[in-house]
Amino acid sequence: MTSWQKKAALTLACSISACGGPAPEAESSGAVAAVDEADALVVYTTNYPLAYFAERIGGDRVRVEFPAPPEVDPAYWSPSAEEIAAYQAADVILLNGAGYEGWVAKTSLPESKLVNTSAGLEERYLVAEDAVMHTHGPEGEHEHENVAFTTWLDPTLAIEQARAIRDALAELLPGAEAELQIGFEALEADLTEIDGRLEAWAAGRAGQALLASHPVYQYLARRYELNLRSVHFEPDEVPTAGGWRDLAALMQGHSADWMLWEGRPLDETSGRLASDYGVGSVVFAPVGNRPASGDYLDAMRANVEALEALPAS
Repeated sequence: MTSWQKKAALTLACSISACGGPAPEAESSGAVAAVDEADALVVYTTNYPLAYFAERIGGDRVRVEFPAPPEVDPAYWSPSAEEIAAYQAADVILLNGAGYEGWVAKTSLPESKLVNTSAGLEERYLVAEDAVMHTHGPEGEHEHENVAFTTWLDPTLAIEQARAIRDALAELLPGAEAELQIGFEALEADLTEIDGRLEAWAAGRAGQALLASHPVYQYLARRYELNLRSVHFEPDEVPTAGGWRDLAALMQGHSADWMLWEGRPLDETSGRLASDYGVGSVVFAPVGNRPASGDYLDAMRANVEALEALPAS
């Protein structure tokens, strides 16, 4: 059981004891008996946010596996034959949906085990505009087009995806509904906190022009009504001459002071942005993969703190 679930369960147990006197010995601890790891539900996911949500909700009831290596963007990763076999053997496979995991359509996975966590959100999908074919990182050449897929960057959508995970786990773990609800509610509270802080930050910057180094922030921009335009810069690469020209053209009608980056840009890049364009750099990690340290909530709070630290325009 996770620390969040233990705290909630302890509070519940104390309330029952105060109101109704001593409980039978089997119920007095206020916690569910530990689940043997061999008996835990095996959950495979296609990105880190889903893995984190499943861990928070399922606690000791689940063994969550997210096999993508840390140096890749899971949206453009393809598992090996051995990893696909592990997915096939899982009890449940959590998908992000919105076209996120392209490899799934080319692979034979048991339909009965697939849970598309954004299946009920199609009407809230966004179209990714300005598709560009380019190459970066070990995942190689890819294109940003069609449906935008970083749905979880809108915390309200992330909550709905977490709710879908709770429901899927409840079907496979009869009798654990109350325990799963405790985990879900704790996660929901944390995501709601993130949402509130972002909403407060955005309220003070209504209409302010912002830039994004990559077209991955569509749901963030819609949720908080950000005036955000994207280029196609990579944190670990110096932009090409064409890339700088594209930025200059974009800024003729979109005079921004700050650019959001998926990771820390090279000093050469951030230096030129500041000196030649008057644009500062701030990291807002999408957290599609596991962060180098901490967990999803730590990373998202760091994102919010980075925005809150920006000077008012």
